[in-house]
Amino acid sequence: MQKNTSTIYFHKNWLFLIWALLFFTACSNDDNKDVTPVENKYLVSSTFIKDLTKDDIAKIYPLLAGYAKYNVKVYKVTYKTTNTDGTAITASGAMLLPVTDQSISMISVQHGTITTDDEAPSNFQSGSEAATFGSVFGSMGYIISYPDYIGYGATKDLPHPYEHRASLASSTLDMLRAAKELLKQQTDVKWNEKLYVAGYSEGGYATMCLQKKIEEEASSEFNLKASSCGAGAYDKTAFMKYVINSSVNTVASYNSLYLWVMLTYDRIYKLNKPKTYYFKDPYAAQIEQLGIANPINVSFNTILNDSFKTAVNTGTDTGFITAIGDNDVYDWKPNTPTRLFHGDADPLVFYFNSVNAEAAMKKRGAADVVLITIPGGTHSSSITTFLAGTLTFFTDSKYQ
Repeated sequence: MQKNTSTIYFHKNWLFLIWALLFFTACSNDDNKDVTPVENKYLVSSTFIKDLTKDDIAKIYPLLAGYAKYNVKVYKVTYKTTNTDGTAITASGAMLLPVTDQSISMISVQHGTITTDDEAPSNFQSGSEAATFGSVFGSMGYIISYPDYIGYGATKDLPHPYEHRASLASSTLDMLRAAKELLKQQTDVKWNEKLYVAGYSEGGYATMCLQKKIEEEASSEFNLKASSCGAGAYDKTAFMKYVINSSVNTVASYNSLYLWVMLTYDRIYKLNKPKTYYFKDPYAAQIEQLGIANPINVSFNTILNDSFKTAVNTGTDTGFITAIGDNDVYDWKPNTPTRLFHGDADPLVFYFNSVNAEAAMKKRGAADVVLITIPGGTHSSSITTFLAGTLTFFTDSKYQ
């Protein structure tokens, strides 16, 4: 049967249109190249987690409730980074995006010590740091980048490199790079390109590590305006010598963290010492079996072998001393305005870490580094002052 003339005419024109589109696309000049989507270098995926209303957020931190202005959308982000041995891995974190048409700044928040994957920011469990501190600051009108760190979230099957300077810096910086790519792909939130960084405890240390890496290697990528570091162990060399030579405390949860640092450095720096090199019996055998879960209810220095302490104090254990020194992050010159919050009665991360950092940085000529001492503040009681002080610091007109 003969085809309808109008049908034939339609198909001919349709074929011509397709040919014309292909021809003009192929012959387009360089001015049109920017319409082609750029492949992400860091961002792997973003998955919506939940919506938070400003009224719900106001109930989380009553002291800061008056600052909650916006609803917040929460996402899990996965991104490319490297492990401590340089292998490529896919890590994760949370991103919190305020619902606003205003142009707003970003805060990269580095979380404090956690011991379970449930506490990781990307899991966004009720009561977690990301769901509390992150939600409140997000509702104030900040984009929040909240990396999980290696060992949590998408990398939960890997050991967390506890208090390891290089990997904390690289994994958090790569999360920021992924966040930057994500923000470029959407139109709901307008980032004004300003970046702030903050964290407390391990997060304070991680923040200092991130700040240093940005300033030294990525200053052209980010407009870093201010850094707020709370109660971090910046002077690892002085910290370790104090712990191994002094009577500190008998709190098992504190001692497990000192142990965690030692075991992490032994692994990452391939020192490969037997537990009996570091620890007396019966602790060596217990730690071999239980690791950081082994309860230590005496002062940490009393479980260490005298031969190990002597080797550190005399400098003969060059491997361990080098490993500790490689994680110092206090003696450098920040260009970014920096605040160091620390309680002077902190029994876990000793106050001298921030004292030494401020002194060393000012000696090198840092123009805007200030230690905010919290009189009588312990590691836990100083957190509220840190949060309030960070808010005041970041909203100061001098640092906009």
